[in-house]
Amino acid sequence: MATSREFEIVLLGATGFTGRLVAEQLARPDPSDPRPLRWAIAGRSAGKLAEVAAALATISPGAPAPAQLVVDVTDGAALAALAARTSVVCSTVGPYAQHGSGVVAACVAAGTHYCDLTGEAHWVRQMIDRHHAEAQASGARIVHCCGFDSIPSDLGVWYLQRGLIDDGGPAASVLGLVASLRGGASGGTLASMIGVAEAARRDPAARRIMANPHGLDPEPRRHRGEVPDQLGVRWDRVLGVVTGPWLMASINRRVVHRSNALLGHTYGADFRYQEVMSRPASPRGAVRALTMAGATLGLLAAAGVPTVAAALARRLPAGAGPDAEARARGRFRLHLVAVDAPGRPMVTVSDDADPGYGSTCKMLAQSATCLARDPLTSPGGITTPAAAMGQHLLARLQAIGPRFERGHWRSA
Repeated sequence: MATSREFEIVLLGATGFTGRLVAEQLARPDPSDPRPLRWAIAGRSAGKLAEVAAALATISPGAPAPAQLVVDVTDGAALAALAARTSVVCSTVGPYAQHGSGVVAACVAAGTHYCDLTGEAHWVRQMIDRHHAEAQASGARIVHCCGFDSIPSDLGVWYLQRGLIDDGGPAASVLGLVASLRGGASGGTLASMIGVAEAARRDPAARRIMANPHGLDPEPRRHRGEVPDQLGVRWDRVLGVVTGPWLMASINRRVVHRSNALLGHTYGADFRYQEVMSRPASPRGAVRALTMAGATLGLLAAAGVPTVAAALARRLPAGAGPDAEARARGRFRLHLVAVDAPGRPMVTVSDDADPGYGSTCKMLAQSATCLARDPLTSPGGITTPAAAMGQHLLARLQAIGPRFERGHWRSA
């Protein structure tokens, strides 16, 4: 890929709710590189782009303003021209199954790196099948799932396994425990969830991917002994916690397994990863786990009923989301525990920011900047945050959040 392109990063979807927050992150000085960023904001409306640019000017006074590019994601020629002008396209235009395929195709053809926030496993599978070989040839790193789904899980497991490999060997089994979570939702997130439920209802191939924890592997075969995503509430005798279903396990597990495959199965050919909500082993913890399980299953059921999904979408339309005060109250904490290793080593990933917006926007902005500026040696292809960026992305996030901390499990 040419390094002398007009822009380092083009942020596509900068006028949407999440896009504006990512733009604010990109407008701030890069803690890893003092050079001014050569970047552009892109969207359908020139007027809205001008509004975003005016707001960004107050964040880093004196910094070069981003260029403003009007582009429609349904215009293939415009997307091809856009991809040819930049080193990285960072897209917040979702649902990606509806609006992302043309963007990915343009980036692959141009040898342009790409990152997004999708959590739509069936669509990621489509991109793998259509474009992985071509992206390998062009050198384009197409990195899906660069937000709360799935960087904490993917990069956290990579960091855990890297330490264990240095000490003698990887963990055969890792359990992700979402121990603390507070955050809001946007209309775009809801639209993506409804789209996933609709795909599962209509498309047998999509259902197979969603039912298989290895559905994003190069060869999505089922592994002996692999268990499905947890739906009920259970008592984990080994770790001493109550566990329940976790909505994002449907994408996070699959991304972690794809990373293992792309990294040459450095976690082991039979590596297993599960991800759940966890609560303390107490009557109150059990009640909270049951409540969360009911809410999760209820939301999944509602999203799969077209009339109910339409009603939900009207209550939280595209462009809506939590305000700054609500985002500031957000937080998350994820424990990644090597359950079969002596002393149960773990990595804890945490941030004092709304996971879906405050923290996610930092993760996506740093992913884009990492792809644009850091000396990566990973090959092109439809890849993952850990496989594509590894230590480079980890170092960036350690500087601003979320935090990745090694330790050992002590029953909560």
